[in-house]
Amino acid sequence: MKTGLLTARPFSLSLILVGLVTIFGSCVDTRKVTYFNSLNEGVIPSSLVNLEPIIQKSDILSISVSSPNPEATTMYNAPNMMTLSTTMTSSAGNIAPASGYLVNQEGYIEFPGLGNILVAGLSKQKAKEVITKLLVDNKLLVDPIVTLRYLNYRVTVLGEVAHPTVVVVPNEKISMLEAIGLAGDLTIYARRDNVLLIREEKGSKLIKRINLNDTELFSSPYYYLKSNDVIYVESNSAKVASASRTQQLLPTFLSGLSFIAIILTRVF
Repeated sequence: MKTGLLTARPFSLSLILVGLVTIFGSCVDTRKVTYFNSLNEGVIPSSLVNLEPIIQKSDILSISVSSPNPEATTMYNAPNMMTLSTTMTSSAGNIAPASGYLVNQEGYIEFPGLGNILVAGLSKQKAKEVITKLLVDNKLLVDPIVTLRYLNYRVTVLGEVAHPTVVVVPNEKISMLEAIGLAGDLTIYARRDNVLLIREEKGSKLIKRINLNDTELFSSPYYYLKSNDVIYVESNSAKVASASRTQQLLPTFLSGLSFIAIILTRVF
């Protein structure tokens, strides 16, 4: 008979604990931790914004040149060969030094045979046209083909995400959702209705608040990110409150469990 009572005591205690967890868990509003609660099936028109980034100061560009005379183009592609070799070195765990064509603080790049070329404020397409025209006008190459890419196209994701990180974007196109996914997704404590986007445009900082619960994000001009964008995800009030309450309530909670255990011991 005593064996049965001893078995019932831990069982009863476990039953009470499960009940407490169920009661508190049932109060959680799952809509606060899901995306796009009001999203229905259908087609959402996308906002066709110009995703072509504008070259800015401190950008690092890969500029490759080809022509019917391969030997004449070698000196123009030298910085890109440095990029290839340093990338192979960095794969072994070392930090690769900057290579490519750096846009200086005056907005110029130093290009072999042409000297300083102003590229800041231009799109990639316009910069290619400028370089091509200079090569032809100065009779340096015949029928040159210029290809330009960013070497430092990246976005930063901070705050309440699983893995805050700097995301390198090799294809020069990334959406806000993709960037958050690459950072390991938002934590359960993240504010999905007030994600901060910081963007630099024309020498000024643009601050935009994004609501990930609003389906208008898909047609927003901020759905796709630009180079050097920063996403900051704020903590919700639950985390802020729990951080301050945990140390206060934990001793009380443990004392309550001890009290329940004593009562069960007396009853059985």
